[in-house]
Amino acid sequence: MLTMPSDPSSDPKVEIAHVLNMDVVEYSTLLITEQTRVMAELTRIVKDTLRFRRAEAEGKLLRVPTGDGMLLVFFDDPQAPIECAMEIAKAMKGHPEIRLRMGIHSGPVNEVVDVNDRTNVAGAGVDMAERVMNCWDGDHILLSKRIADDLAPFPRWNPHLHDLGECEVKHGRKLSLVNFYTGEIGNPETPRKCAATKETPAAPSLPRRKRTLIVGLVLFMIALGVGAFVFFHPEILRSWRDAGAAQGSGRSIAVLPFENASSDPNAEYLAEGISEALINSLTELQQLRVIARSTAFHYKGKDVDPRRVGRELQVTAVLTGKVRQIQNDLSVQVDLVDATTGAQLWGAGYDRKISDVISVKQAIAREVAEKLKLKLSGEEQRRLVKRDTTNAEAYQFYLRGRYFWNKRTPDGIKQATEQFQQAIERDPNFALGYAGLADAYLLLEQYIGVPWSEVMPKAKAAADKALQIDDSLAEAHTSPALLYQYNWQWTEAEQEYRRAISLNPNYPTAHHWYSLYLNVTQRFDDALREIKRAQELDPLSPIISANVAITLLLKNDIAGAIEQCRRIIELDPNHPSGYDWLGQAYLKQRRYPEAITLREKVVEMTRKSSGQLGLLGYLYAIAGRQTEARGILKDLEEKYSRGEAVGQSLAVIYDGLGDRDQAFAWLDKDFQRHSGELQYMMIRPQCEHLRSDLRVAELIRRMGLNP
Repeated sequence: MLTMPSDPSSDPKVEIAHVLNMDVVEYSTLLITEQTRVMAELTRIVKDTLRFRRAEAEGKLLRVPTGDGMLLVFFDDPQAPIECAMEIAKAMKGHPEIRLRMGIHSGPVNEVVDVNDRTNVAGAGVDMAERVMNCWDGDHILLSKRIADDLAPFPRWNPHLHDLGECEVKHGRKLSLVNFYTGEIGNPETPRKCAATKETPAAPSLPRRKRTLIVGLVLFMIALGVGAFVFFHPEILRSWRDAGAAQGSGRSIAVLPFENASSDPNAEYLAEGISEALINSLTELQQLRVIARSTAFHYKGKDVDPRRVGRELQVTAVLTGKVRQIQNDLSVQVDLVDATTGAQLWGAGYDRKISDVISVKQAIAREVAEKLKLKLSGEEQRRLVKRDTTNAEAYQFYLRGRYFWNKRTPDGIKQATEQFQQAIERDPNFALGYAGLADAYLLLEQYIGVPWSEVMPKAKAAADKALQIDDSLAEAHTSPALLYQYNWQWTEAEQEYRRAISLNPNYPTAHHWYSLYLNVTQRFDDALREIKRAQELDPLSPIISANVAITLLLKNDIAGAIEQCRRIIELDPNHPSGYDWLGQAYLKQRRYPEAITLREKVVEMTRKSSGQLGLLGYLYAIAGRQTEARGILKDLEEKYSRGEAVGQSLAVIYDGLGDRDQAFAWLDKDFQRHSGELQYMMIRPQCEHLRSDLRVAELIRRMGLNP
């Protein structure tokens, strides 16, 4: 640290210094423990900058704490404070929860001795740097015109210096300011204080007034003509209205799947994971409508015009990106585009280590919120930038887990379980990791046939841990909701679904799974409302659209269900759900040959999953193809003995073969095992014949449901 003379005279020595003033925004609102943490982090970042270390080693730096920030007073080079500010701004992108404002000025300072008998500085240079800083209102790096003039001759700085004119500061004084920003740091927007103090033009002279009147009259006549035209051609007004409505009444965004620009196809999980993580973060913002993952990922691998995406998804903005990973180096390029005009709203590149993937995601989310001019509450700001985990390796395992979980295949669910387990082993306090693990366990019975009695304790432990760590996560309440439902704890399940939706009304999985609950409890109108809301949030999701078809079938709207299934197949011919429920609709219509053809296709697509085999065996049985039905029975009995099938799959085949007692023997096995899948016999078309038996009513009562 620079040491000034400790015995100031009555005629103090004045020097020209180059001052960087900074403080933490809303520091006084933080808890004491949080203030300590934030200031320690800021101090660490500042001390790690090359410019700080160099100036201090040369004895050309005075550092002064200011309570909620600090002053760095350089005595060697006018470039020193801007170089230091750039380093700090880059480092702060990894800490978006800390909002830091900075002001830079060159001017006279003089030595003073403070109340602690320590050397300090005062003078116009310090006062002016504070006034420059006070004009900040969002990631700006502001300079006085005085120091900007010193930097302007250098090609390194000149392109990034943008004159703001005069800004009114304390006591009515006006200060000439310059905004410094590059493609990576700073903020190109004009600070509000500067925009508010632009000089009001003087009253126009008489000739100018005349010109204004003439122009106004012409504009009035044009407006009158347009109004008359629209009045006599109301269809024009309707088309304008419809076009406006298509863009939505509020702000909305589609985050398209980022492109994997790496040569390694195994890095695909990273590109998809960053995209999905951004979707999940932005979904937390109540005032922003965010297109859900499965709909956004419909555009994966396609070269699409953002304006087309805007029209198809009715969004106002589209975010695209490229991810490149080379060993431990990570490069992410993002572009935010106006979906109406195609103009770029913002673009940035992030070249970091792979260990910084979390901070990159947080920085992008915050930039998007700011560029869309969202006014975030304090809670939304916290949730938007909160650190999901402090362990980068854990986060990568989490991203891999979601990548495999979203495949919704037996192998995908197995791999997802392994990846989530690795995530929480590396960070035992990772709430999202535990929620992901619970979600994977919850699907093991449905997709693989693992007995619920084996799955349930693991799913419950993971769900409980997620809630214990962070009960503000909608995901952390959606998982236990489904867990309660599978445990036949109906009241608790509904409470958790409603809690999840209240925390994040834009989380489509909460609406989706709640609709399943409402179908099982025979509240079909409510179920249709919830699944339609999920579909609004995720309009191209095959799984959600299939559940719309299920609910329509339960309401006996077979034509509507068939139309929904055909739409799924048209949008994604490689996804089994459209063929699955189209076959179920044909079963309701007794179109058995067509239902069998579709079911055989689904069995092939799902690699002979036990649930699909059970329905195919049932169709063979009721169509008189008993040999084939019994062959599937044999396969399923072997799968059941290995923990790869549920009794319900065998029960429906025995029912199709006319052996009702054997059917109920297998249903009773499910009951004894407390199978979560058993509840769905309430809504599956292949169980409709079984439901006519009084023993079903008794079984349903034992599960706590009304028959």
